[in-house]
Amino acid sequence: MLRGRRVVSARRPPVVILCGGRGTRLHEGSRAPAGGVELPKPLVEIGGKPIVWHVVMLYAAQGFTRFVLATGFGSVHVDSFVAGERWPARVSVTCIDTGEDTQTGGRVGQVREHLSQDERICVTYCDGLADVDLQELLAFHECHGALATVTVVRPQLQFGVAELARDGRVVGFREKPRSEHWVNGGFFCFEQAALEGMREDSVLERAPLELLAAAGELRAHRHTGFWRCMDTYKDAVALNELWGTGRAPWKLWEPIDAPPASPPARPRDPVGAAALEH
Repeated sequence: MLRGRRVVSARRPPVVILCGGRGTRLHEGSRAPAGGVELPKPLVEIGGKPIVWHVVMLYAAQGFTRFVLATGFGSVHVDSFVAGERWPARVSVTCIDTGEDTQTGGRVGQVREHLSQDERICVTYCDGLADVDLQELLAFHECHGALATVTVVRPQLQFGVAELARDGRVVGFREKPRSEHWVNGGFFCFEQAALEGMREDSVLERAPLELLAAAGELRAHRHTGFWRCMDTYKDAVALNELWGTGRAPWKLWEPIDAPPASPPARPRDPVGAAALEH
């Protein structure tokens, strides 16, 4: 599984975006979306555009042109959005339905069958935004010689922390500090040999990455800039507020059209009516 020669391509690798999840935790108070239709997480809006659009644009702004969305739950809505969107010149976005119940590793395995078998791929999630330097990531991946790279981040904690002395005295407080530990921030690079054996029930973050790590074939690219995962409704509100300032850290591109209007203080729940109309 873990043996193979590295093939360096002059082109940017294709980007696989894992788009199979539900957005259940993003609805205020767990309410059902308007009309009783639950739309997938990739279509939850930030500043009037689905978050998956932001992820595509983050890569496109840095020279990537080939995108494959590995869809699952609500795939028809993602397909409709992709078909109706005006993407930048030379950018190609394709959807592949990988099944509602397929695990993350299984989605990567299925998409791999539709891509060239002699090149590396980039993989990321549909819900993580960052100002990550993707050229630097690729350069790091090419230099270390291992089969896989994962971008790691130190997220800001959601709670303040108490600083304690050895005898239990509280000596101070810190408001929402950064974690002291590095966590998986997405933004992967994989050589083809790293993708072998990803079955439908493979959870990418478990056996595939664990096997690569055990074999010494996984390296960590440390990203110390902005990173945020849209996991809850609170995260969606925070990202919308950042976008509304006009200084969203992940916005590394020039507008295609006139910029969207500033979003309301609370994001629409879940994604706006436009996605339902496709």
